[in-house]
Amino acid sequence: MARRAHPGPGRPDDERFVGLAAEIGAIAAEHASEHDRDASFVAPAYEAMKERGYLRLAVPEELGGLGATMRQACYAQAELARHDGATALAAAMHTYNVLAQVFRRAKGASDAEGVLKRVATEDLIIATSGGSDWLWPTTVAEPDGNGGFLVSGRKAFCSQAPAATVVSTCAVLGEPGDGAEVIHFSVPLAADGVRMEETWDTLGMRGTASNDLVFDQVQVPGERIVARRPWGDFGAPLFVAAIHFAPVVAATYFGIAAGARDVAVDGATSTTRGTALRAELARTQRQVGLMDSKLRVAWWALLGSIDDLGDGYGADPTALATVMTAKRHVVLEAVDVVNLAMDTLGGRAYYRRSPLERAYRDVRAGLFHPLTPEITLSYVGKLALGGDGSTE
Repeated sequence: MARRAHPGPGRPDDERFVGLAAEIGAIAAEHASEHDRDASFVAPAYEAMKERGYLRLAVPEELGGLGATMRQACYAQAELARHDGATALAAAMHTYNVLAQVFRRAKGASDAEGVLKRVATEDLIIATSGGSDWLWPTTVAEPDGNGGFLVSGRKAFCSQAPAATVVSTCAVLGEPGDGAEVIHFSVPLAADGVRMEETWDTLGMRGTASNDLVFDQVQVPGERIVARRPWGDFGAPLFVAAIHFAPVVAATYFGIAAGARDVAVDGATSTTRGTALRAELARTQRQVGLMDSKLRVAWWALLGSIDDLGDGYGADPTALATVMTAKRHVVLEAVDVVNLAMDTLGGRAYYRRSPLERAYRDVRAGLFHPLTPEITLSYVGKLALGGDGSTE
């Protein structure tokens, strides 16, 4: 039997949550083709995650969660993505937000513990609009005269929107542009003036249902404002978000590639054993060796970035560059591994019924998440040349 690809040897507690992820993944895999075909949300997997506690994976145990560290969350996400990339990516958007709240709580944010308790006890599911907002939001907030704001605009790329209960987002005060101020806040998706529009019809990651959220004069009380920053600058909220986003999402794309490698190896084993010409077998062995080498080094990069952060890391440009560099490497290698897996399996991988065909499309979504691979290089270079890292 062919050996399964593995993230690599880890510490004794690294795989504490891998079994749970495998249980969810088995359920997700049963419906993955259907959700991919219809661009429908991965609802059965989410129901399983609620029942088994996966969505409180990173909530500290003393607050009712499972207590996974960032490293452990990456192991779990890699396993989940082996079964279905869309389910894993949707869950990643919630999980990284939970990790960000854990960080904020450790740094003394007064509201973070309440959020984490709600995730553990009320099935709070956090969506984000970071893929469309980023540094330059166009959604506008106007003072309501009572210390709060009325928010109007549209947010794209809101993964898991059909299941989420709250969205973490931001808006610009007044006219967008240099000199403007941005406020960060959360809004319940059941709030008056919030609606979801089913716009998600894409090449890959179709089961994430990353639909648009439209805000029409949505009331945001002043006490919900958690941070402010200049328009176009990272500021504390985006540094915190991005530093926890990068490792969890990188692990997700790693898992897609590892799963593709296993499919290719299983297929190659069944066709080459005892029948292949020596030259063909040698080529297949090299392809598999190249996939395994790429996966292992990519995993080392991801874990190395987490180790480099250390326990007392801050939300700053150095930390951001560290994890984004790892994400860039993992995503690019994941794309290469899926390409190699298809090449190894040959024409059978081209059929829609092949899981490699879906992996080929899903893994390419990793190229679009901020910071993109090219922008990551520019950001790292800017820091090296003396830039302050407050903007891209």
